[in-house]
Amino acid sequence: MKRSEINQYIREAESFFARNHFVLPPFASWSLKDFQSRSREEIAEILDCELGWDVTDYGEGRYLEKGLFLFTIRNGKLGSQLYTKPYAEKIMISKENQVTPLHYHRSKTEDIINRGGGRLVFELYNSDSNDGLLQTPVTVWSDGVKMTLPAGKPFSLPSGASLTLPVGVYHSFYGEKGSGQVMIGEVSAVNDDHTDNVFYEKLPRYPEIQEDEEPYRLLVTDYAKFLR
Repeated sequence: MKRSEINQYIREAESFFARNHFVLPPFASWSLKDFQSRSREEIAEILDCELGWDVTDYGEGRYLEKGLFLFTIRNGKLGSQLYTKPYAEKIMISKENQVTPLHYHRSKTEDIINRGGGRLVFELYNSDSNDGLLQTPVTVWSDGVKMTLPAGKPFSLPSGASLTLPVGVYHSFYGEKGSGQVMIGEVSAVNDDHTDNVFYEKLPRYPEIQEDEEPYRLLVTDYAKFLR
């Protein structure tokens, strides 16, 4: 992805969150200079737990077709004695027909919440011991209501509704065509995007970035590059 594209999507997201009255934490508006003006010790939790902006096209260069926009608000760190939060929270945006590809988590249980905008479509599968897809019915919970769904059959959630995804359940989601982009919340166990994601298509989690302009906001993957 080009840095100019990422900057554009972040600006669009800031406007979308504002229209939906979702206020991000103060560090969301920091510039590169703001980060650089603070000591490593002062902002260690932001850096080490990878809090902040995250835009991905899953390495395929087709962001509007296969991609996701995320901001990690809070998080712990697996195995850390310093960052002991057992939970994480994200806010995300999925555009119409913008697919987050099939993946499951080895250790993270999560609630995915439609926080507003369009309807959020899911496709679910159980996984087998070799990371394959099973054609067996999938059992999940929506706001405390147990549901058993056919493997891979699309179903959608309206604004305000949520879905609890257990460990090992493959899930893909996207904004329903014609309903508008979706603001998505995630409340979960600790998030580790480096070791806990299993993508069915074996995709990379983060994009390669072409630096055609300065970053408007730093991504979580920028911290090691710009804040040495």
